[in-house]
Order: sequence, then C-alpha cells, then structure tokens
Amino acid sequence: MNWSVFEGLLSGVNKYSTAFGRIWLSLVFIFRVLVYLVTAERVWSDDHKDFDCNTRQPGCSNVCYDEFFPVSHVRLWALQLILVTCPSLLVVMHVAYRKAREQKYREAVGEGGGYLYLNPGKKRGGLWWTYVCSLVFKAGVDIAFLYVFHSFYPQYTLPPVVKCHAAPCPNVVDCFISKPSEKNIFTLFMVVTAAICILLNLVELAYLIGKRCRECVAARKATQVTYLGSPPDCVTPSSKQNDLLSGDLIFLGLDTYPPLLPDLPREHVKKTIL
Repeated sequence: MNWSVFEGLLSGVNKYSTAFGRIWLSLVFIFRVLVYLVTAERVWSDDHKDFDCNTRQPGCSNVCYDEFFPVSHVRLWALQLILVTCPSLLVVMHVAYRKAREQKYREAVGEGGGYLYLNPGKKRGGLWWTYVCSLVFKAGVDIAFLYVFHSFYPQYTLPPVVKCHAAPCPNVVDCFISKPSEKNIFTLFMVVTAAICILLNLVELAYLIGKRCRECVAARKATQVTYLGSPPDCVTPSSKQNDLLSGDLIFLGLDTYPPLLPDLPREHVKKTIL
C-alpha cells in the first residue's frame, strides 16, 4: 500500500486545522503510519507460517488459526488508518470548492463586485460543519476499532498458547503463536496512540464549539449595542459590507438579520451562506 499518496493529500490539511488538529496529524503519521509501515507488517508477516499446533491432522492448524485470528491485525490497522484519514480530505475538498466558486464569481462580476468569501479556508458556515463532522467521524472510527480489537482479543493481548477444539482437530490441541510478546508490545502501542488521537479529537471539538458559542454571544451583544445606541440610518454602506463579510455570512442565534448590501439583491446573499 502506497501511504505516500495519503501523506501528500493530507499535507494541505495543516493550513486549515487548529493547533490540536496539527498535533493529531503529526501523531497519526509519525506514531501510527510510520510504525505500521516500518515494524507492524514485518512483525505480523510470519504469523500464519509460524502458527504451529501439536497435531498432524490435515487442516487443523488452518482452522485453529482462522478461529483465533478472524481478521489480521495488519489489515484491521490499515482499514482503520484509511477511515481515520479520509474525513480530513473532505475538508480540503470543501475548501477547494469554495475557492473554485469564488473564482467563478470574480470572473462573472469583475474585480469590483465584492467577494463571496473573505477567506475560503476560514472555518465558517458549511466548512465549520464539515470540519466538526470530520472530528466526530474520526473519533468514532477509532472508538469502533478499539472495541473490535477488544472483542477479538480481550485486554488487547495475545496468549502464547491457544486451546483449539474445532473440527477437523481430533481433540483439544495446543497451538502456539509466533513472537507473542513482540506482537503484544506493538498492539499496546497502537492502542495507546489511537486513544491519544481520540482525546485530541474531542478536545479540538470542544474548542471549536466553545469558540463558536463565544462568537455568537459577542455578536449578539454587539448587535444590540449597535441598534440600541445609534439609529440604523447612520450606518454607512462600507460598514454594512464589513458587517456582512466579517463573519463569512454566519450569524448564528441572532434575532436580527445582517444589513444587506445596497447593490446586491437578497437572493445573492442567501446563496453565499453555503
């Protein structure tokens, strides 16, 4: 598997992530992807070949191996890393969509026609929701895979000896796993790094929600002061445009709507919320 493709795609996520998101991405590549590529595949490369049972019954070793290893650790980790990193690509795609839309708008109305987005990469509107949903999905994937690992291998450990009595084994046979201590070390390492990534996702999610709540409260107070302290007629067109674009067209929880641009119809303002 060529993980350099994912590294190249996700390298642009740092520009649109918070500090917690950058730490998460570094942790994923350094302590999960690199460990997986350098050591995990080599440690589990001989798990089937060296899985030995104390019987010569044909097919018994294969059946016992399949019973104890229904899914390989390596394949589960590969699937986990793919599902965890894919939501970050949605953020990059959403930013690219915003930039393309902004470029088409500028070509249609000209340089003096204003902007759809002051900063296409700023987490406002739909991009904020995309980023938040990506955090929830990444944390949910890691939690789900930790549960799957725990259901297959209690306490995330592999015993050195496995008791097997599946057909066609003649009776209860003992099967021996190759390098169980080494595999337990790497399994524990991957589990700990996944737990840290879950914690970082939850902290970043709480940070974004708390920041948005503070912005909404501040915007509500500023709106009340503006409309109670001075008449609406004293607002100049330039200040109206700044109010419209300062929050990237997002006014959550406000009882009053932002002033419209004098040169643009209401339908244009509705479209820019996306």
